Amino acid sequence: MTYDRLVCANCAAPVSEGRCRVCRANRERLQQENQWGALSPAALVTLLIVLIGAFALLAHQTV
Repeated sequence: MTYDRLVCANCAAPVSEGRCRVCRANRERLQQENQWGALSPAALVTLLIVLIGAFALLAHQTV
């Protein structure tokens, strides 16, 4: 789950906005733990398609 969808229990605002110290601390922790969480699902799908295309091209050239 990405932190842009999380809601803070302390201030009831999105964690990505960092309105209170609890939000800011959790946002920093999540950013340090998971760099892939910062990517949007569309970016991950695009990356996956590019990788599959590169592997298909490589397999086609070796045959």
